[in-house]
Amino acid sequence: MPEVSILENTAYGRPKPEPEALLTEVGPGTPCGELLRRYWQPVAASAKVTARPSQVRLLSEDLILFRDGAGRPGLLYPHCVHRGASLLWGHVEPDGIRCCYHGWKFDVEGNCLEQPCEPKGGVSRAAHRQPWYAVQERYGLVWAYMGPPDKMPLLPRFEHMEPLGDGEFYYVSDNSIQSHADPGGPPVVPYSWLNMNDNCMDPFHVYILHSNFGSTHFSTDFALMPRVTWNEIDVGTIYTAVRTLPDGRKMTRILTWVAPNMAVIPGAAAGPGDSLSIFTPVDNGHTRAFVTKRATVAFKDVFEGKAIGAGKPWTQRTVEERQDAPNDYEAQSSQGPNGMPNSSEEHLVRSDIGIGIQRKVLRREIKKVGESRDPINIAFRPGDEMIRTPSGNFFTTAT
Repeated sequence: MPEVSILENTAYGRPKPEPEALLTEVGPGTPCGELLRRYWQPVAASAKVTARPSQVRLLSEDLILFRDGAGRPGLLYPHCVHRGASLLWGHVEPDGIRCCYHGWKFDVEGNCLEQPCEPKGGVSRAAHRQPWYAVQERYGLVWAYMGPPDKMPLLPRFEHMEPLGDGEFYYVSDNSIQSHADPGGPPVVPYSWLNMNDNCMDPFHVYILHSNFGSTHFSTDFALMPRVTWNEIDVGTIYTAVRTLPDGRKMTRILTWVAPNMAVIPGAAAGPGDSLSIFTPVDNGHTRAFVTKRATVAFKDVFEGKAIGAGKPWTQRTVEERQDAPNDYEAQSSQGPNGMPNSSEEHLVRSDIGIGIQRKVLRREIKKVGESRDPINIAFRPGDEMIRTPSGNFFTTAT
């Protein structure tokens, strides 16, 4: 029998790692991009959409976002249809936005209202419509629909998000890595949306990364190894993680992933979930997470570090400090070159069952859209747009 070399399985000559293009490419015309365009996607916190135009990038498209004088948000293609000047330099008026170059004015649906340098203010204004996308507001967010106009669904509602109780409001975090233990950080993270999306159905990273690797990011209850089951449900996937606490109680944590890129992630408190997380692809290699929560002023103060004192902002930490206490950003941003997951090098095992189910659902729904069928969680009839999830932390008293 030939002697086995101690140098076997070195890194020499290994194939170049490759992401799974089907699930990571989000531009127009790509299979995943077309799936995501069949859903409403958040583009900004409502409070940050003002009369000052801003540049936004969503699903690999560059756009201009603004709010007109009547309070209506608008999302337009950035280059004026006249001569291509950017509407970033435009001025917002009561009924629309006016290009800085020759004064053409467009409303939030791209209709050309004025062409001041043309005879009679532009007799062919109607023929010069600025490309635009439909937007709506709900739960403190501005949502955009970027898919086929004849396939536009109703903006979804979530049963656990409404109605608001006394003293409650929708608190929106658009900082992609902010948490109680980790204030600050880049609003847009330099890695694929799939890295962040996969994280939902990965309960064991809560036990290792967030509870037993350098620092405790959430409740100390999560430092206990859970017993986990995963199930596909009508809206996506859930995991159920059961922990037996030192006092004999059992904590059952249920997290729901809502296809294609939303999740109801319980915090550390007991009770049903009271927030909604959306993982919005900026482009193939960048992502923005929006979290909207039913909150009170007391929660807002704690979350922003006013009541308990914020830790050292992430942006001020050294590499060594981040090595000592890594968080989601450090793990997810390092999963592959240029922020792309190394799908060709992954070795999914039993603890990754939930990720396997998620990706199976995504591939199936991508196929549906490619066959001109409607994907899941799409509603066209009023009354059908309500989504119900079983998420939450539930405690059973010791017997």
